[in-house]
Amino acid sequence: MKSVCFVLLVSSVIGLAQTAPQAPSPGGPQLSPDTVIAEYAGKKLTYGEIQKFISVLSPQMQQNALRNRKELVERYALMRELSEKAEQEKLGDTSPYKEAIESYRMNMLMQAEINKVVDSFSIRTEEQQSFYDQNKSRYEQVTVKVIYIPFSSSQGAAADGKKRLNEDEGRAKAEQLVKDAESGADFVKLVKENSEDATTKAKNGDLTMSRSDNLPDSIRTVAFALKPGEVSKPIRQANGFYIFRGESVSAKPFAEVRDQIFTELKNVKLKDWLAATTKSLNIKLENEPFFSGHAPASPPSTPHAN
Repeated sequence: MKSVCFVLLVSSVIGLAQTAPQAPSPGGPQLSPDTVIAEYAGKKLTYGEIQKFISVLSPQMQQNALRNRKELVERYALMRELSEKAEQEKLGDTSPYKEAIESYRMNMLMQAEINKVVDSFSIRTEEQQSFYDQNKSRYEQVTVKVIYIPFSSSQGAAADGKKRLNEDEGRAKAEQLVKDAESGADFVKLVKENSEDATTKAKNGDLTMSRSDNLPDSIRTVAFALKPGEVSKPIRQANGFYIFRGESVSAKPFAEVRDQIFTELKNVKLKDWLAATTKSLNIKLENEPFFSGHAPASPPSTPHAN
């Protein structure tokens, strides 16, 4: 597992309200933990050892590890063999390994304490409902119909044989489509005949967006301000123009965002607990030159003897 420095760990700790990952089921026939799956250098490697090793990895790392189990076993055997040699040679008692091990251990113990505290937080359904009611606008979603007109600086035809439009041509086409829509043209027909976004085109232009989605501000602002039936002006993006027609604005139901709210409330409580714990330490800063940047943050290195 990759080591994380203390500063980065503390700065990201608010997003760590979760339990440790568990090793995924390996599939196929189930093996007992003491089943030997490999031998090396006169030593036996059991299924249980590999399971324990995988259990502390992130879900993505677990999946990657299990894609090639032969390579996983080879790497684990090499890691165990070399770490045992390092233990015998007492390399863990020498710098910089000693300091790195201590720092990593402190980080892991801190994380264990944080997880214990987070697990102790009680979030009642009434709290979740109240948070939802007070922040309903955050869960708004808008349904629109969209036409996408791409443009390109390249000359010639696109892969489908259609002529590529430059930016001025794309803008002119988009503006004309807006005029047609405002004059009463069938918007779905305009979508079918002009939009170059295959996904929304297949759904008659329908698109649902939430306020929490990763959207450009220019699109979010326009889309959520449209009244039903109102057509937007062309919105320029890097490679094309978007035209939206408002359909409806609603809020995601509480049941759909309940788990999200649960996690958010736990993180709020964790943030408050961290702030209170830090305050209780009554930290008093000394040695002003260090904090003003006039003193080195680390001691000078000691030259090695020849």
